[in-house]
Amino acid sequence: MSAVTPARPAVTPESSAPARPGPQPGPGTGQTPLPASPARPTNAVTRTAQPAPPEGPEGFRRPRPRPAPRRSPNPAVSVIVPTRNEARNLEIVLPAIAAVRPAVHEVIVVDGNSTDNTVAVARRTLPWARVITQTRKGKGNAMACGFTAATGDVLVMFDADGSADPNEIPGFVDALVNGADFAKGSRFCKGGGSDDITLLRKSGNAGLNTVANRLFGTKYSDLCYGYNAFWADLLPQLELPDPAAPQPEDGSMLWGDGFEIETVLNCRVAAAELKITEVPSVERERMFGETNLRTFADGTRVLRTLMSEHRRMEQRRKASGYAR
Repeated sequence: MSAVTPARPAVTPESSAPARPGPQPGPGTGQTPLPASPARPTNAVTRTAQPAPPEGPEGFRRPRPRPAPRRSPNPAVSVIVPTRNEARNLEIVLPAIAAVRPAVHEVIVVDGNSTDNTVAVARRTLPWARVITQTRKGKGNAMACGFTAATGDVLVMFDADGSADPNEIPGFVDALVNGADFAKGSRFCKGGGSDDITLLRKSGNAGLNTVANRLFGTKYSDLCYGYNAFWADLLPQLELPDPAAPQPEDGSMLWGDGFEIETVLNCRVAAAELKITEVPSVERERMFGETNLRTFADGTRVLRTLMSEHRRMEQRRKASGYAR
């Protein structure tokens, strides 16, 4: 059973620079924007990719007991930022990520064929950021492309709309260093909150939490929040769609390529019985642009994803002779 435990408070070395404010309004808002981004940190650590485990019946094989991975107490952190027409937000978000202390190892902006100047703004605002183009369409594909390109020990999922506070990144990393495999952001555990969620969405989220927890034996308090972090060595176990696979000719999307990616990850770390720790997070309102959230359509999609991932888990456990 994958128990969800509360995170310990983030621990920042005394020698670190003081925490800076999260994303603040930029030009035209009457407030002073963040300063220009600092130079790229030079103490980066490179991760060596590990091969995927061998497959068994139906592409699944329950892993044999093996030693816990050797994880650094000072991991290199890769922040993955999927974008589509987020130029105005990136002018504020990227410098805020760069100002986080301890410094992150790299920022990877994964663009989804934006029609504004998102790519140019990203390169101008944070010259040391890596800017890549996703291989198919959908947020899930953008995330998978970023995960594959990352060289850090820890992968942080970070939205480009300014709703997430980059100064919370050390708290996610601290949870991982203290033993978690997956650090799950939560607006509803102690210390979390939201300036953006409606009562209807909050109620729907609570219902989906109940379904997920019963199906997967978890204790999630915020299933539908996408601010998460995990160890990069877990990627083979998550079995996300290969970024190199072609887009289906009929225009459809591969399972996991869309907005269901966050629910898919939550389900798969639970199915793998990995250690999950919830980290309090405060969600802000989107700074610029319109949200793509659709309460009823997205809620239905999450429910469908939960049921599909539960069937997947049960089928693979049955094929492997797994007994709980």
